[in-house]
Order: sequence, then C-alpha cells, then structure tokens
Amino acid sequence: MNKNHLYCKISCRIAILITLATLNGSLLGKPQGTLVFQSDFGVTDSYASIMRAVAHSVSRDIEIFDIRHNIRHFDIREGARSLAQNVHYWPEGTVFVSVVDPGVGTPRRSVVLKTKSGHYIVSPDNGSLSLVAEKLGIAAVREIDEKVNRRAGSERSFTFHGRDVYSFTGARLAAGVISYEQVGPLRDPEVVALPPVDAPEFRDGAIFARLTGIDTFGNVSSNVDLKFFSKLGVGEYSGMVEVVIREGGEIKYQDVLPFVRTFGEVPLGAPMVIHTSAPPHHIDLSINQASFAEKYKIETGEGWTVEFRKSSRVK
Repeated sequence: MNKNHLYCKISCRIAILITLATLNGSLLGKPQGTLVFQSDFGVTDSYASIMRAVAHSVSRDIEIFDIRHNIRHFDIREGARSLAQNVHYWPEGTVFVSVVDPGVGTPRRSVVLKTKSGHYIVSPDNGSLSLVAEKLGIAAVREIDEKVNRRAGSERSFTFHGRDVYSFTGARLAAGVISYEQVGPLRDPEVVALPPVDAPEFRDGAIFARLTGIDTFGNVSSNVDLKFFSKLGVGEYSGMVEVVIREGGEIKYQDVLPFVRTFGEVPLGAPMVIHTSAPPHHIDLSINQASFAEKYKIETGEGWTVEFRKSSRVK
C-alpha cells in the first residue's frame, strides 16, 4: 500500500468519525441535548419555570423549549393529543417531558417511552402516551428508577413529580448524564390506553360525533376527520352545514354555518366549519378572530356531542 493510498484511507476514516461526532449519535436516535416541556401547570404560577430551573441545574448546555403549559387542568386526553400533534416535528433524539398528572403520588408508573422514530418522552403512564405511541410506534418503555433518577432531597415530596422526577430525569437523559438504559428497568413495550371515544357515525344523512378539545383560540374540535366529513357531500369548501351541539341531550347550540378553507372567508365575528391544518384534518367549529367556545359556552368531554348535516341553504 503506497503512502498516498494510506493517507487517503486514514483521512476518510477521520472524516467519518467527525461526521458521526457532529451528528452526536442522531443516526442511532440518541438524545441530542434538547429538552421540550408540556404541562397543565399554566404560566400564572411558577411551576413550569421551576421545572426549567431543575433541568438547567443538571446541565446548562441543554437547550430547553416548550410545547405549551396551558393544557386544561387534569385533561389527560388533551395532553395525549398535544404530544401526538407535536413530537414528530422535532428532530430525532429530542427528549420531551409531559406532565398532566392528576394521579401524582399514586401507584401509576413513571416511564420514559422511546418511540420508533427515536424520540424520548418522560411522563406518567396514565394515558398521556397512548396517542403518540400509536402514531410513532414503541421501541421500548423503561420505568424510572426513582432511587437513582430523582432530585436530591425530594424523597418526601409526593405531589410535584414534574419537578422532582420528570424534569430531573429528562434533563439527565438529554444532557447525556445517563443513558436510556440507566433510566430504569425495561417494561413490556406498551403504555396505558385512553378510554375509548365513540367513533363518529353516519346515519340518516347526518354525522353524529363527539367534541374532543378546545385550543387557545377557542376553536372547538370534533373527532370527525375530513375524509369522514366528506360523507355529507357538502362539497369542497362550498356548502353550508347545519350544526347541532348537545350536552347530555340538551341542545346548547344550533345554526347553519359555511364550510370554509380559511378563517378570512367569513366576516369578523362570524362562525364557521373548518378543518385543522394537520392530517387527518379534524373538523373544528370556529369564529373569525374570536372564541367559539367562549361565545357559545361550549365545553368538551363526557356528554358533549355534535351533529353535522348538509343544509340546502347557500352561502
């Protein structure tokens, strides 16, 4: 082997090592030094800020971001939906801390889910993880060993695991202080499922469905996606839809609304039927620059249903 060939071979190997170091293991889905929070803590108290402080006490080198902290208090389903909507946009190796934990201190498990996409989610296993696991797949589930992965001096703290266990463990994982294997023991590759929501039904020319969420703008979401909604035959953003919202059988709202592509297609303050921007494009009830939920006193959850029916009225 001549010197030039040997030099080229060594140079190529060095280049490969440098590239792998730059990627910091992303090809293997290793944590990348990025930590992302979501919670139902709100921002009027200091709880969310304290979690960030704990993370930075572990390492000042990790980057910290937030999905949101305004998930409705105790709403595990909304927390689950938020993870499913957001996690896949972040780079492989990102570590998430999700705290919607009405059962804090009870025997519910504390886990770190690794998805098949190479993302890590630190959370109580109370249903919060079910939708993102369904969407991205489960590579592994490890239960957090709190004898090792718990903030020092917090042994008698039973009601703030977001600070004492989840932020601390998430930061250690993101910073490379611990490996995923050091989180705790492997468990069966499954997570607690959310209670099932009745699927929408199409009968007698109408869709009968559930209201499932309200975002910060007051848009009210249903569990009807765009494909199912097409059963009405309304036309592509061209028809009118009769909407009836009930709580436990009592009508709370009834009107005929346009099905539109964008908010600006109706006057300011006018309601509409629209769909979300991300697939599978769930159907929302909205108002142009106002809150549908607040104006019409609409909520979601048990007993709140919606009926969609094609109207002969024209725009």
